[in-house]
Amino acid sequence: MELLQENETSRLQEIEALVENRNFASYNFRTTGTETSPISDEEYRAMVRQGIKHCMRGDVFQIVLSRRFEQAFKGDDFKVYRALRSINPSPYLFYFDFGGFRIFGSSPETHCKVANGHASIDPIAGTAFRTGDNVVDKQRTEDLLADPKENAEHVMLVDLARNDLSRNAHNVQVDFYKEVQYYSHVIHLVSRVSGDINAGSDPIKTYIDTFPAGTLSGAPKVRAMQLISELEKHNRGAYGGCIGVIGLNGDSLNQAITIRSFVSRGNVLYYQAGAGIVSQSNDERELQEVNNKLGALKKAIDLAEKLIN
Repeated sequence: MELLQENETSRLQEIEALVENRNFASYNFRTTGTETSPISDEEYRAMVRQGIKHCMRGDVFQIVLSRRFEQAFKGDDFKVYRALRSINPSPYLFYFDFGGFRIFGSSPETHCKVANGHASIDPIAGTAFRTGDNVVDKQRTEDLLADPKENAEHVMLVDLARNDLSRNAHNVQVDFYKEVQYYSHVIHLVSRVSGDINAGSDPIKTYIDTFPAGTLSGAPKVRAMQLISELEKHNRGAYGGCIGVIGLNGDSLNQAITIRSFVSRGNVLYYQAGAGIVSQSNDERELQEVNNKLGALKKAIDLAEKLIN
């Protein structure tokens, strides 16, 4: 309903025309060449086997080893983001343009969230491929919940989150444990660890003392990161870091882990995924987990080529 003064003529159609008018240049998106990776399938399997050896020796309990992919393109990478957010809706959807490069993605995982003196971490550990068939996915969920390797990994990372948060918080507790969450291409086990920030601490210190996420590094963190630096052939860049907001009043923040995400630089898309390696890991299965996690990203690239301005 439109409210008009007496003798006033409606300008609704004029306003609609202005909104719908595209007075800016728009570009299509298309890939050029083929997808590449600095690490082959067999090299990743070998890296996983090295990670298993370190777990067996007791150097680490768990280590997250990742693999990067690259895809050259021409046109507008924002179309990839549009496709990704429709394919893989997630708690964190973001597109940051820094001029020389862009970071965009659909992350499912909260690294650290602080509001009103209360902090929380939502570790994700435990992954299964989602088929879209309800019967099959129900069975895969049951298998995931019963899998000793996935459960061992989850327990370790929830415990690590408790230890990290306890450095700056009290009343630390697990709010929910191994909750099943469904995404477009994967099924995840998720827990939440929370606590009340200590007097004398603050959100920024809490965030710094929990960084980086154990779910992207391993346990214990420092040794896991040292081994990651030795084993992975590429640096991680933004992958496994955080992206989000910090309140201007200094008493709140909300940071997502930079996963299920792209970095776009020089007309090349960079995207990456990893798998948590423990002593019970299998190299082929961990390779498949990486591919499963990348499924939504690769599908977004394919869909972006079909989008019309």
